[in-house]
Amino acid sequence: MKQTENGRRRVVVTGLGAITPLGLSADAFWSNLVAGVSGIGPMTLCDPTDYPCRIAGQADDFEPTDFIDRREARRMARFSQMAVAAALQAVADSGLDMEQEDPYRVGVLLGNGNGGFPTLEENCRILADRGGMRMSPFFFPMVLPNMAAANVSQYVGARGYNSTVTTACAASNNAIGEALMAIRHGVADAMVTGGTEAGISQLGLAGFAVMRALSTRNDEPHRASRPFDAERDGFVPAEGAGILVLEESERARTRGANIICELVGFGATSDAGHLVQPQETGESAAKAMQGALDDAGLGTGDVDYINAHGTSTPMNDAAETVAIKRLFGDAAYKVPISSTKGMIGHSLGASGALEAVACVKTIMDQRIHPTVNQESPDPDCDLDYVPNESRAADVGVVLSNAFGFGGQNACLVFRRWEK
Repeated sequence: MKQTENGRRRVVVTGLGAITPLGLSADAFWSNLVAGVSGIGPMTLCDPTDYPCRIAGQADDFEPTDFIDRREARRMARFSQMAVAAALQAVADSGLDMEQEDPYRVGVLLGNGNGGFPTLEENCRILADRGGMRMSPFFFPMVLPNMAAANVSQYVGARGYNSTVTTACAASNNAIGEALMAIRHGVADAMVTGGTEAGISQLGLAGFAVMRALSTRNDEPHRASRPFDAERDGFVPAEGAGILVLEESERARTRGANIICELVGFGATSDAGHLVQPQETGESAAKAMQGALDDAGLGTGDVDYINAHGTSTPMNDAAETVAIKRLFGDAAYKVPISSTKGMIGHSLGASGALEAVACVKTIMDQRIHPTVNQESPDPDCDLDYVPNESRAADVGVVLSNAFGFGGQNACLVFRRWEK
């Protein structure tokens, strides 16, 4: 296969990093996913006593100073700390030596949903109780959504194209897709991309609780997130960061990089409808999936696995199932599908990035992780969701879905690397 397709530069994945409720590396994350382990437990990052949801997917073992100087870590919100930690892992995994690179040809493009919500809440309390002049002088550098990308850029030494996408739960897929385009169009030769979120706070918890979007299965945290199951009652809030290093394929080969797989497709659409409810017909979500496949030069028959958005909310899971059926027709019943969120919860703007790491690992290991807590069949969700146990499979092409508030849909296609 040529190094360019349809006149475009080919883009490959050469590095992975992850900070998750299931481990503080991509390998640990994947090992626990395949084993069907749940990373959901009691919420401790804030006091959830007065709220109907008191559980979360937290990266409890994450210690920022394992990755970042203590003084600098104190000047970052948690979402930035996680992004930097995952980015340092991914760059090390890629073997990218920034001292040997033109730093202006290496960029950073991240997605997140809300920036530093816990820091925002903390400083609003200070404003109300003690006055604005007692707020942290680092308030803005901590809370602004673009600060994760800014901090990653500083820590890895990437001085090229730098941006942030904030399309809610589709943010990471949008960011990775736009990083793909940046390399294709020659804006950069390599991109550090993915997403991060650390919004577990009373502010975030209350916002979703009053919408009745969260699971209330507090007595059984590990069974609370149950995508596509008839007994699902809402999503479980989570945090984390997932980072991929993308490179133009020929430069990666020339420097002897370990090419993990290829990123070949990106599609994005808008429902242009309800701001928080998915489109029942699945039309726009199906168009996003179709767009990603068209971009990749592939058809539905080429897809070996779908990593679903699969939030564990009644409306989302049914609508995503409809969208997959709309695009794939009868073949929808033959394509294995699973949701990563069953084991880690919903990390909002970071979810697509963590799922992208899982997709890449699926191609590497030729194994599909399960959708856990598949116990009660739902007639509206009747596809093959790989229930409860991982499955060995010949996986050459993976489609990954992410659908966000605002009706924003973003899908990616990864493919096994072939020279």
